Amino acid sequence: MEGYDPGAYDPRAFPPFAVTVDLAVFTVRDGELHVLLIERGEEPYKGAWALPGGFVRPRESAETAARRELAEETGLSDTSVDVLHLEQLRTYSEPDRDPRMRVVSVAYTALLPDLPEPHGGGDAARAQWMPFGTHRPPPASGRGDPHRAPLAFDHDRILADAHERVGAKLEYTCLATAFCPAEFTLGELRQVYETVWGVELDRPNFRRKVLTTPGFVEAVAGGARLTGGRGKPAALYRAGPANALHPPLLRPEGRQTT
Repeated sequence: MEGYDPGAYDPRAFPPFAVTVDLAVFTVRDGELHVLLIERGEEPYKGAWALPGGFVRPRESAETAARRELAEETGLSDTSVDVLHLEQLRTYSEPDRDPRMRVVSVAYTALLPDLPEPHGGGDAARAQWMPFGTHRPPPASGRGDPHRAPLAFDHDRILADAHERVGAKLEYTCLATAFCPAEFTLGELRQVYETVWGVELDRPNFRRKVLTTPGFVEAVAGGARLTGGRGKPAALYRAGPANALHPPLLRPEGRQTT
């Protein structure tokens, strides 16, 4: 670059710090919103529950590190990790957020359809899907409150921010289909909204809004699925080509589920 003097820059003038990635991974299982947590197998916070994540290597991007750490710490297959919806949430850079050293974390939100149980790997003693906002299982060490113990580091804040982001994006994007299998019923799609928002939706009104929103879903020709009732099989749909919802599908006030 013209006029640039490399001798004017002294990297020693800036203290080094590490960069990590943390992932808030959501799915819908058995009609409930679940989040993927790992039990830390190393200090700091050994035995505490945390979000999956780890350090960014010198020759990889943050997103590459996020997918690698997710596969290493949870045992999820490379195929599962590659197809999940992953987007950057924000950066967390409070000076004392990690007791080891100055660590800046790039947090991601990931969404995926229901998967088999994960298992621990890397520096994670175990990994487990847990209902969002409810009790957490006790750590293997038996230390601390087995019900409402906080997550390690600032992961409770990251998780809350991620949940709020996902809930907001359901209103004006087609993000809900990322929670669904390749072919899904409108009932399964509605369940995504109800579990993330924590509200009960009016079924006929939801169906009308979805089917009249251009590009939101596409009918699967000849596709149908029995849903457990005595009625006729429910029609199957797949994600449409649209990314944004016009008009938006706004969450209703009230009608909270228990």
